[in-house]
Amino acid sequence: MDTAHPSFPILVALFVLLLGVTSSQPYEEFLQCLEFHDSNITSIVYTRANSSFSSLLESSIRNPRFDTSATPKPLLIFTPRQISHIESAIRCSRAHRIQIRVRSGGHDYEGLSYSTISPSLTFLVLDLRNLRAIQVDVPSKTAWAQAGATLGELYYRIAEKSSILAFPSGICPTVGLGGQISGGGWGTLLRKYGLAADNVLDATVIDAKGRILNRASMGEDLFWAIRGGGGNTFGIVIAWKIKLVPVPATVTACTVTRTLEQNATEIVHRWQYVVDKLPNDVFFMVVLNSVANPVQANATTIQASFNSLYLGGIEGLIPMMDAKFPDLGLRRENCVEMSWAKSILYFAGFPLNSPLESLLDRTISATGSAKFKGKSDYVKEPIPISGFEGIWEKLKEVGVQTGGLILASYGGKMSEIPESSIPFPHRAGNIYQVEEVAFWVEDGVEAADGYLNWLRGLYEYMTPYVSKNPREAYANYRDLDIGRNGGGGEGDYRRARSWGSSYYKNNFDRLVRVKTAVDPANFFRNEQSIPPLSSWR
Repeated sequence: MDTAHPSFPILVALFVLLLGVTSSQPYEEFLQCLEFHDSNITSIVYTRANSSFSSLLESSIRNPRFDTSATPKPLLIFTPRQISHIESAIRCSRAHRIQIRVRSGGHDYEGLSYSTISPSLTFLVLDLRNLRAIQVDVPSKTAWAQAGATLGELYYRIAEKSSILAFPSGICPTVGLGGQISGGGWGTLLRKYGLAADNVLDATVIDAKGRILNRASMGEDLFWAIRGGGGNTFGIVIAWKIKLVPVPATVTACTVTRTLEQNATEIVHRWQYVVDKLPNDVFFMVVLNSVANPVQANATTIQASFNSLYLGGIEGLIPMMDAKFPDLGLRRENCVEMSWAKSILYFAGFPLNSPLESLLDRTISATGSAKFKGKSDYVKEPIPISGFEGIWEKLKEVGVQTGGLILASYGGKMSEIPESSIPFPHRAGNIYQVEEVAFWVEDGVEAADGYLNWLRGLYEYMTPYVSKNPREAYANYRDLDIGRNGGGGEGDYRRARSWGSSYYKNNFDRLVRVKTAVDPANFFRNEQSIPPLSSWR
């Protein structure tokens, strides 16, 4: 019997793969290359001609600011169902010089997991939505979770198995695990257990050569880098092995709101002197924004919303707060007891009677239809009352609830972990983290520029009150204003250091050395990815 021969398209694909030939239609040759590796693989590839392309792209765009006709679109979207599909995508992307953007949840603050600032860049989106398996092992207090799973899905699967285990990560249920852990990942348990990235035990990664690696085979340098050194830089993380942490069956979530007329300025000012010294079982977040004045028509005021989580019941919390922070005036009616998993829904703004299954909804957007831009800072010395009074004036410059600050308490476990433990360096010495943010619903460049300029003005105003040399920033609140590589991700050490030192401080140099060792050709890159030293030379 004659041996079957490859079809002509497959022979062409092999020839192109070996020679690295490009054409005016790179996606056709890319598809042929994929078919060479797996004849059924094209069923998970969506080109711009596919009727589902736009809906698939938009389904995980969490910021409508990057969902306009002017936003650069990918050549195609690739939705792998197994690890071998990603291996093939890497090999074929390298051969045809198509850049890869990796999306797990779609929450990148600058849209870089599914777009670019360079209209001429040829890129594809590798969407991990089909790789979201979660295996929880209660006896060992560990779990394996694929990078396409959301935080909500992880929390739900943990709660299915145990009411006294949790994972210290974020409070937005639709955030993807791949990006969250890659940038650090903070949540309401950070003062007790640190970041998500602090609680990773192992990982499965595919590197630029298409090799599947675990902690043992990748080595400790790469394992260090992927836990907080930024996504889409060192390889593609497929799954994380995480450490689950103990929590009580009942926790207490509280909210107290105060306006300027209710002494908000003095309470927020006093909060700074208390919050990082509270027991590790307490987390505080304060939201500051402009609201309609409840006692004066056609006027605004500033509202401070104090949101807290206590790992225990109300009976233990109230006396503690009366002793340590009496200025707040916390009362039982401000608090609700619940499970830790339910507290995620509370902090995400869900109604109190929401079922736990709400955590599984991947379509919910934290900002709805609003566009947004965020920036970040770290406060090491309390801001004086005069500083807050200036902040109030800045907040009153924009409409009600269109701009604000979110203050998240540090101290506790965060002060015990060394700065070099993982790439995330913001540890001892920080009282709290600040997120400055603007929201708007209006369309058009003029409206966007107005809000962006306002936010940049607020950020400039904050300069005397936040960290210096460098002015620190949180990598998961990506901000291209502080610096970036070239439009296609091309960068060099000197250029990248402008933003890299803000995110990583002294850890930046080690990240560059790891990048140089594992991806010297800079295959995995974006506008704020770590560059290899070879790009400088």
